[in-house]
Amino acid sequence: DILVATPGRLLDLMDQRFVHLQHIKFFVLDEADRMLDMGFIHDVKKVIARLPQKRQTLFFSATMPPEIAKLAASILPNPVTVQVTPVSSTVNTIQQSVYFVAKSDKRKLLHHLLEDRSINSALVFTRTKHGADKVAKDLNRSGIRAEAIHGNKSQSSRQLALSNFKGRKTRVLVATDIAARGIDIDELSHVFNFELPNVPETYVHRIGRTGRAGASGISISFCDEEEKEYLHDIQKLIGKVLPVVTDHPHVLVRDGMPKPPAQPRTSPTERKRFQPKRQSQFSSRRPSSPNKGSALRWGSKSRENNY
Repeated sequence: DILVATPGRLLDLMDQRFVHLQHIKFFVLDEADRMLDMGFIHDVKKVIARLPQKRQTLFFSATMPPEIAKLAASILPNPVTVQVTPVSSTVNTIQQSVYFVAKSDKRKLLHHLLEDRSINSALVFTRTKHGADKVAKDLNRSGIRAEAIHGNKSQSSRQLALSNFKGRKTRVLVATDIAARGIDIDELSHVFNFELPNVPETYVHRIGRTGRAGASGISISFCDEEEKEYLHDIQKLIGKVLPVVTDHPHVLVRDGMPKPPAQPRTSPTERKRFQPKRQSQFSSRRPSSPNKGSALRWGSKSRENNY
């Protein structure tokens, strides 16, 4: 017999004595990292504690964060590790670009880009659940319909958010990587990397949500000063340098960052003089001295804004 179950439901059936696991020979834990992200890991540990000691355990995980590595070490004595070579290429139908921007200006830049109404569906990736909530809330305040999907949301909330996005009731879906796993959306035009992933293979999986089945797609990545190493690793993996877009109002100018094109300066003779209003048609004043032009500064200094 083969039993397939979610951890919580399995514990419930065991507590009601409908299921007994004392004769289990093989135990398979699939998508362990997603179990962790969704908050199921404690239920998993309870199930494992009630399994017979003599068994074969198979443990599958797309990523290996410290918590999952610790769990694997506790339930797998002398394990044999099988590692699949990660995907490292992106399809040519996806137009990729990167925007250098300060962390505190990322949401402003996202609003600016989403003012383009031709972007009818956008999947925005963040690294954290809290960050996903903040981005979605900020977009809604600006009149852009958005919903967040991550492990802290109930299953019904996640399903509703996905249904609204597929049905075009929601224009923007903000997601964490693990929560977005398995999402299949037809005709997704844009993927935004609001925060670059620290695992380069994750970038390939993210942008692979668009440009499917020969369709075209657009991937836009935001990169702040702390994410330059992530960008370097991504470009090394995919074997190409992402084009840098500087034609936007929030360009980040720092050492090692590309500078935007210089703007032509106005010569002193071209500057307009300030002409005060005359008190009467018979009175006159000398025009004031030329105003000192204020320097045009690209980018902005920003405080770190933790998500």
